[in-house]
Amino acid sequence: MIRFYFFLSLLALIAVPEKTLAHGANIEYRQTAAITIEAKYDDGTPMANAQVVVYAPSDRATPWLKGTTDESGNFTFVPDTKPENIGDWDVKVRQSGHGDITSIPLSEGENVADTQLASGGRGYTSAQKAIMAAAGIWGFIGTALYFSRSKSSKLD
Repeated sequence: MIRFYFFLSLLALIAVPEKTLAHGANIEYRQTAAITIEAKYDDGTPMANAQVVVYAPSDRATPWLKGTTDESGNFTFVPDTKPENIGDWDVKVRQSGHGDITSIPLSEGENVADTQLASGGRGYTSAQKAIMAAAGIWGFIGTALYFSRSKSSKLD
């Protein structure tokens, strides 16, 4: 009986697509005369009306700009290109406890009109995936052992 539960849990773990196991976030940005970010969850759903906070390199403690994404998860801003603001602009997007932060490099002499596409999402490392899989398997085994014990060993 234990083997049945073990194989059933292993089959369920393999059969479940990776994107349904977690609900992380991913931020992409496109840099033109302005910087446009596109915020999505890991499953590709746009982070509609998510909170956006932009920090300039000259003052990382005080928000430079606050706003919200549109229905498609997009947000556009024009960075201040003063010499003190050359560096990494941090953009934080949050919605319902989910979110991400990305750094957008702006270097001196760079033509801001050059179009770039980059991703701020880091995803899960192999070690994190292995730990999550081991924890899931351990939970299935523990549950299977709990339900498979004999009636005489159960507490009333």
